[in-house]
Amino acid sequence: MDIQRPDLRRKQRLRRSFWIFSGAIIVLSAITILYRLEPSIPKVDGMSMWVETVREGGFVREIRGSGTLVPRETRLVSSTSPGTVEKILVRPGASVDAETVLVEISNPQLTQETEEYHWELEAMSADLISLEAELERQLLDARASHASVKADLEAELLEAAAQEELSERGIVSRIQYQQTRLRANQLDARVRFESERIQNLEASIKAQLVAEQARLEQARRRYSRYEMRLEGLRVRAGVSGVLQRIDVEEGQQIDAASAVGQVASPDELIAVLRIPESQAQNVQLGLGVNIDTGNAEAEGRVTRIDPAVVGGTVQVDVEIFGELPSGARPDLSVTGTIQLERVENVLYISRPPSGQPESTISLFRLGENDEAERVAVKLGRASIGEVEILSGLELGDRVILSNTSQWDDHNRIRLY
Repeated sequence: MDIQRPDLRRKQRLRRSFWIFSGAIIVLSAITILYRLEPSIPKVDGMSMWVETVREGGFVREIRGSGTLVPRETRLVSSTSPGTVEKILVRPGASVDAETVLVEISNPQLTQETEEYHWELEAMSADLISLEAELERQLLDARASHASVKADLEAELLEAAAQEELSERGIVSRIQYQQTRLRANQLDARVRFESERIQNLEASIKAQLVAEQARLEQARRRYSRYEMRLEGLRVRAGVSGVLQRIDVEEGQQIDAASAVGQVASPDELIAVLRIPESQAQNVQLGLGVNIDTGNAEAEGRVTRIDPAVVGGTVQVDVEIFGELPSGARPDLSVTGTIQLERVENVLYISRPPSGQPESTISLFRLGENDEAERVAVKLGRASIGEVEILSGLELGDRVILSNTSQWDDHNRIRLY
C-alpha cells in the first residue's frame, strides 16, 4: 500500500522553481555583460591607409566639369527647294568654302516649270520689242502728218499775205483773199489738232510701254525665282569652314528649308562644360577657367551660364584666350577647372571621398599607439582637392581619409 508524501512533492516543486529562476538570472546577466562589452578593436594595415594632417592657411576653391569644344559660330545649311537627294558630294570633316556644293537634289517638275517660264519670258521680250516698233511707227506717222499740215499752213499764210497786198491794189479780188485766209485758218486748226494727237499718242505709247515692261519685269522676276530655286538644287556650304555633319541620305525626299548639314569655323572654338547643379550656383560670369584637352592646356573665362538644368547639370560656355592648343578641333572632349575664389586663414585637409561641402562626416583621428578614434567633423567650403574644417579637428591632427565604411560598427581601429 502506497503512502502519500505531500511534503515531498512540495519540495520538488520548490527545487524546480529555484533552478528555473536561477537559470533565468544567469542568462539575463550574461546578455547584459555581452551587451556592455565593447567589440574588439580591429587591426588595419597602416600602409594601405591614406593619412592626412590638418593644415592651416589658404587654398583655391575650384570646381571641375567635363565638356567638349564647339565652334563659336556654326551655319546650318538648308535646302531652298524640295526634291530627292541624288548625290552627297562632301562628307563630314572636309574643308569647304562658300561655293562648295555639298548635296545635289533632283526635282523634274521644278526643272520643267523653270524652262516654261524661261520661254514665256523670251516670248514677252519679243512681244515688247514688236510693240515698241509698232508704236514708234504710229508716232512717226502722226509726226509726218503734223509736218505736212504745218507745211500747207505756212504756204497758205504766204499766199494770204501776198493776196492781201494785191487785193488792196485791186489786182486780186477780196473774195479770193478771204478764201485763202479761210484755208489758212483751217490748216492752223489742223496743225493744233495734229499736235494734240501727237501728245496723246506719246502719252498712250508711254502708258502701254510701262504696262508691258511691268508685265515683262514680273515675268523676269518669276523666272529669276525659279532659276534660283533650280540653282538651289545644288546645295552649297555658304561659308568657309569644316563640314561637321550631313543630315540627309541619298534617295531621301526632303522639303524646302530642310536641314542638309552644318558648317563651322575650326579657328574659333569655345569650351562647353557641364557643371553639376549643386555646384553651378557658385559659378559667375568672368571667372577664370583652365581647359585641359588631354595633351595641352589653355586659359579661358566664363562667358555664359545656361539658366536651364538638364540631366542634373548646367551648361557653362568658356571663351578660350590666345591660340588654340595643338590638336584642338570641334567635339574634342575636354575638362574645365573653374577658379571660384581663394580661401585664406582656415583649417583644411585634403578632401576625402565623402567630403561634401557644408556637411558633417565621421573620420578616424590618430592618437597614441597608432590607435584611431572616430570623431565627427564639420566641413565648410570645399574645392576639388581640399575642404575647410569648421569643427571637430585641430591643427596638426592626423586623420584617415581612406574609405573606412567596412568599420562603421567600430569607434576605434588600430594601425599596424
